[in-house]
Amino acid sequence: MMMKYRIPLAALVMLSSACIHAAPYIPRSGNEVLETLPARANARQLELVALRRQLDGRPSDAELASSLAQRYIALGRAETDPRYFGYAQAALSPWWRSAAPPTEVRLLRATLLQSTHRFGAALQDLDAIVASEPRNAQAWLTRATVQTVTGDYAGATASCARLSTIAETLAAVTCLANTASISGRLATSERLLATTLERNGDSSAELKPWSLTLLAEMAVRRGDTTAAEARFRSALAASPRDSYLLGAYADFLLDRKRPQEAADLLAPHRRIDALLLRYAIALKRMNSDPAGLRTSIGELRARFDAAVQRGDSVHEREHARFELELMQDGRKALALAQSNWQVQKEVADMRILLEAALHARNRAAAAPVLQWLDRHGVEDVTLASLRRQLGALS
Repeated sequence: MMMKYRIPLAALVMLSSACIHAAPYIPRSGNEVLETLPARANARQLELVALRRQLDGRPSDAELASSLAQRYIALGRAETDPRYFGYAQAALSPWWRSAAPPTEVRLLRATLLQSTHRFGAALQDLDAIVASEPRNAQAWLTRATVQTVTGDYAGATASCARLSTIAETLAAVTCLANTASISGRLATSERLLATTLERNGDSSAELKPWSLTLLAEMAVRRGDTTAAEARFRSALAASPRDSYLLGAYADFLLDRKRPQEAADLLAPHRRIDALLLRYAIALKRMNSDPAGLRTSIGELRARFDAAVQRGDSVHEREHARFELELMQDGRKALALAQSNWQVQKEVADMRILLEAALHARNRAAAAPVLQWLDRHGVEDVTLASLRRQLGALS
């Protein structure tokens, strides 16, 4: 019988939103240093090597494969290194196309599928898991995350509700607040989550960065800069290499005309497409490193072109922002933002579509998002400002 591995809830839920994948990079010469590899004596690396060798000898051992894949996912998040997610998928390769893999394999597969925005396939796996194991907290939380990203708020709320009796309080409340805060209940969600974190934070160290990040984003949407800054800094202290958190805080800094701080924050993390994009935007706004900006734009262009050639739509939101903010091509940005809107409906997706429509002076193109804001009662000061600007178009 297969051993049950506990996958940290926060490790699963934070994978979907941040674009963690990076396209292949072609070096300019044979002398260029591409990567400084971790020391082989590192205990974690040695453990992975040992497990990989064991799996090479027993490739159909689902328990061993799940253990290795779980470790790769955890390390990929800790190091903001997208390669480890590929290693995790490779470990699960005997079951990757299986119609009914073991539950832990299936949950890991769903986690990796959602990270590449294959939300329909991820939901199929998650639905199968909760049908057979209705007390599987990780599956319910991951399901709620996918449903929130794709705009199924009612479904996400129902999934979160199932956590109330099978997961720790902070996990259940954070899940509910995540969905409720973008569907008309921002203030009440923020108060509930802040109170719950204050009462349960010490016993939920792995969940604390996720909860703090959501609280920071809620404060941003209300326009409370002071609270947002404090929460972002607390989250970074707890999880300094989290790629989603780094991107969210960088956006906060950029919106407040603090590009130097954003560039300093992101400089060590430029391998991640979404973070390189924000780094380049910071350089452009600083107007002090034209060579660095050209290099960053060239790398981003190569990565986005490679994604297009692969038929990979994971990067469409970032690609739209690249075209809008760095290339000043509002028409292309709008097309990308509209395509992205068909797949995911987070606040950032709403924002880039409204910004692109405003740049293109195309109020009609913004209609789907404006209708969405009305239908779901989305509260956000930036979106409200963009709406006013769109309304003023002649």
